Amino acid sequence: MNPAEEKCVMVADEALPTGVLANTAAILGITLGARYPEVVGPDVTDASGVTHPGITTFPVPILKSDAEGLRALRQRLKDPAFQEVFTADFSDVAQSCQVYDEYEAKAARTPEDGHSYLALLLCGPKKQVNKLTGSLPLLR
Repeated sequence: MNPAEEKCVMVADEALPTGVLANTAAILGITLGARYPEVVGPDVTDASGVTHPGITTFPVPILKSDAEGLRALRQRLKDPAFQEVFTADFSDVAQSCQVYDEYEAKAARTPEDGHSYLALLLCGPKKQVNKLTGSLPLLR
């Protein structure tokens, strides 16, 4: 992923409690690292000789929206104009499960309109990501 040409953002429901938001960001961050392992930089060694594992080599701003805005954004991503934008979502369906097998089974029984999105991760061409999320404020 080239940060000069591509961008990743997370869009989260601003109404989420802090703990749920932190968990959601962690889960989507793991998905980002698995999908794009090249975004994780090499380990670094500090002045004391202690090694620190590599972290992301570019920023991933967390933007805010509300539940309706997340659903509308998820729908916009179906437009063929945005087919190059990778999207990962974390929904109430996933959040309510304790193990992955349970999530797989519950997701298989739940139609898309039955998912309430807690957050979306978007990665792709900078212009497309900006077109989708450029008007959203940072989550603070």
